[in-house]
Order: sequence, then structure tokens, then C-alpha cells
Amino acid sequence: MENKSDSQNKLKPLFAAIAIPVIIVASVILYLFVLGNSANFADGNAETGHPLNYLGTVYKGGLIVPILMSFFLMVITFSIERFLTIQKAYGTGSLDKFLRDIKHFLNIGNISAANQRCMEQKGSVGNVVISVLKKYEDAKANNHLTKEQKTVAVQKEIEEATSLELPMLEKNLTIIATLASISTLAGLLGTVIGMIKAFAALATAGAPDAVALANGISEALINTALGIATSALAIISYNYFTNRIDTLTYSIDEIGFSISQNVSMGNYKEPVLKQTELV
Repeated sequence: MENKSDSQNKLKPLFAAIAIPVIIVASVILYLFVLGNSANFADGNAETGHPLNYLGTVYKGGLIVPILMSFFLMVITFSIERFLTIQKAYGTGSLDKFLRDIKHFLNIGNISAANQRCMEQKGSVGNVVISVLKKYEDAKANNHLTKEQKTVAVQKEIEEATSLELPMLEKNLTIIATLASISTLAGLLGTVIGMIKAFAALATAGAPDAVALANGISEALINTALGIATSALAIISYNYFTNRIDTLTYSIDEIGFSISQNVSMGNYKEPVLKQTELV
């Protein structure tokens, strides 16, 4: 189980290292060959032609557009990746029911049934509880330790098991948080650059052209729209995943507290059930 977890942890940085360059290349290709397609412009020229649709208008947003598109695709990609990872960490079945079952088996002293329930649940919660239950059984069998020493040993095992399982759940959340911050700034940068170009062209043209100015401003504001949309999606995604991780952490702490309480109170009951059916 540990080897499988270690191999999965090694793949997570590799995923980010591969996904980011691929997304950047895909965004540039999409910008040049889809948004910049000659069919999207009046005279068939993406540089001088007037855009005929929204695709052409977005293309006119400038070189910041593919950067913002890559940010948007990164948010979607890493959100899907985090969702699958955190969902797997929760394990199979209801987490609340799992907590109730483990507490029930602890109260009746049926550790083997608790271990079996953890194997059925799987995920990070199941892995942590299995590790803590093993330490719990070792503490129960060791008559040379005081209750306080046994409690400390179990609590230490909870901390160590949690530190091995949970940090990887936050691995790529830093990327999403960073994108939430820089997307708006990148959008504003693209807008400012577009506005500078629009007013510079108006100044060199001599006679004021309201239509050309309006087109230039609308094209420049494309960057702001993309930046705000990307930032909003990233913020929602980040808050959602941090909330799910907090719930997972609280569940592990709750089980850890129950086990520690059993140790400190000396509740070492012998199993009263010969079957592992859930009540």
C-alpha cells in the first residue's frame, strides 16, 4: 500500500510538469489557427481585417490572449485533477458512515472489524486509520507503558500518518491559487496595452474616428473579460477544494481523538463480536 502511494505521489509533480507546457502550446495553436482563421475576418486577413464574429474579436485582443487562454485551461485541468485526487482520498462510500462504524467498533473493542472497514473504505482516511489502529493494538499489548505514554504514542502516530497522506492533497492547489491572483493582472495588462495601441493609432490618424476607437477599446477589453473569468473560476475552485480537504482533515482528527480517548481511559475491551457486519 505504501509503495503504491509513493508511486502516485511521484506522478503528481510529473503531471504538472507535463500539463503546463502542453496547455501553453495548445493555447498558442488555438489562438493562431482557430481564433486567427481567415474566415473570421472581413477581408480574410487576421491582421488588417475587421472581425466578423466573436472568435475574430477575441483574436484582436492581442498576444496576451493566448496567455490568458492557457491560464483558463490550466484552471480547468488542475481542478479536474484535484477533484479526482481528493475524491479518491475520501475513499468509497459515505465518510460519515465510515466514521460512525469506526467509533462503534472502537467502543466494542472489535479492532479487526475496524481494520476490515478501513480496507473497504480505502482512501487517505482508511490508510491513516489503519496505521493508527496498528499503533493502538501495539499500545494495548505493551504492559510496560503507562496510559500517558500509550496516548502520546498513538497521538504521534496520528500526526505522522496524517502528515504522509494529506499534504499531497494540496499539491497543485498552489497553482490554482496563483492563477487566481495573476489572471486578473494579466487581463488588465492586456487591456492597458490594447488601449495604448488604440489611442496611439487614433493620434496618428489625424481626424478622430469614433468607430475605430470603439473597436479598439472593445478588443482591448477582451483581455479583462478573460482575466476576470479565469480568476473567478480559480477562486471558486480553490475554495471548494480547500473546504473538502478541511472536511477530510477534521474526520481524521475526529477518529484520532476517539482512539486517543480509548487509550487514555484504558478501554481495552476484548472483541465481543465474531463477525464484521456493520451495525
